[in-house]
Formats: sequence, structure tokens, C-alpha cells
Amino acid sequence: MKELASAIKNKDVILFVGSGVPKNLGLPVYSELINQMAENLGFDPAQFNSWGNGDFLIMAEYYYNQKGTLGALRSWMDRLWHHSNIDIGKSEIYKLIIELDFPVIYTTNFDRWLENAYDYYQKAYIKITNVADIARIKKNKTQIIKFHGDFDDDSSLVLTESSFFKRLDFESPLDIKLRSDSLEKSILFIGYSLSDINIRYMLYKLHKQWKESNYEHIRPKSYILLVEPNPIKESILKERGIIPIVSANEEPGTALMNFLKNIKDSI
Repeated sequence: MKELASAIKNKDVILFVGSGVPKNLGLPVYSELINQMAENLGFDPAQFNSWGNGDFLIMAEYYYNQKGTLGALRSWMDRLWHHSNIDIGKSEIYKLIIELDFPVIYTTNFDRWLENAYDYYQKAYIKITNVADIARIKKNKTQIIKFHGDFDDDSSLVLTESSFFKRLDFESPLDIKLRSDSLEKSILFIGYSLSDINIRYMLYKLHKQWKESNYEHIRPKSYILLVEPNPIKESILKERGIIPIVSANEEPGTALMNFLKNIKDSI
């Protein structure tokens, strides 16, 4: 923990934020999104779920094929996920993220709560969704990279199976930027579950990049916060150069908050 805290203090850590972080704000879960798709398409939600076996990506693919656009679904998500009754100023987790002052933050979340938190605390940042945004990077502003897209740009959203498969190519400008950033800084992953194949694939690709470089011995250390012990997956993570930090027997939101507090106290 001290080594990680020291790296964060020296601005040598990239933060990677998953869906487990905004979940603490009470955002809807994906099952509600699937039900909304069924309603928009005129299906019974239970029947629609059974046809898609709960596979969100393929169900979103079908929705897109039927509607020709994700516009209405995206608008519904945008409204529900940014409800006016959510007060970002009351979130201790987002406050701690701001206070730890990471120079670069990647997120696979579509929502704007990271940006809203920076606005609330009046901290400068730049949002990066595509290659054009990369050209606007300023050294004195935190970079918030929307790795799976942003509600302000429908074409950037990774919601359908096709967009997910394309994302796994790992060759977009944002992927190239991540590979470059990870060469010089450690990465800290929070709010992720190891059941997410996308994050596991990304860790594999980063590991492969270093292994093929013949300079793996100078690779910056990277970390992931886990809230459920899993010896098998922890072992694979270590093999891929990721240090698991396991916070067992705690509710996930409490575990994350205590973890960030401990880092701040160490700094």
C-alpha cells in the first residue's frame, strides 16, 4: 500500500474506473436497461430476457438492428443515470478520487459522474472520447478518457455485440494511447469484477505488450482492488503483472471507500 501511495503522490499512477464506482450512487443496473429495450420493442420483458439469455450485448445488437439506432435507448439511459436526485457532493468515493488527483483517469463507464465531480469541486479536466480530443490535451489538466464511449457521442458507445467485438481489436486511438500511457505509469483498477471478460482481455493485451518488448523487468507495477477473494484469478493476475489488493468481508462500496481513505492517509 505504501508503494502505491507513493506512486500516486508522485503522479505516476493511472486510475481505471469501472461500473462498481457509480453503482454506489444508486444508478440502475443493466437488467433495467434490458427491460427498457423489451418495452421499446413491444416485447414482454421476461420473454425478451429468455430469448437473449440475459446477454446484454446481443440483445442490444438485436435492438439496434430493429430500430436502426440506439438514440432512444441512449436518451433513456442518459436521463435515468443522471437523475436530479443524485447529489455528487455527498459521495465520499468521488471526493476521494478528486483529492488523490490522478493525472490520467480511464473509465469504461458511459455516465458523466466523474466529470460532474470535477465540475463540483472546480478541478480542471479534459474529457477524451476520440482522436480529435487527444490533440487538445493540456499538461495541467486531468485527462478523463471515456474508453467505452460517452453519451455525448452515440457512435462512440460500446453497447452492442458488434461494437464490443470491435473494441476487442484493441487498435483504436484510445487503445494506442493506453498502451503508451502504461509504458510510463502504473495502473490502478477500481470498480471491476474479474467476471468481466473485457477487462481480463485488456490486462492480457497489456501484459503481452510488455512480454514481447523484452523489457518486462522495468514494467511499472499495476494494481486491482478486489472485494471477493479468488485464488485462481488472483494467481493469473499476478502472472500478468497485476497485484491484487483483496478487501474481503466488506460491502463493495465500503471496501472501496476505505481503500481510497487508506491511500490518502498514507500519502
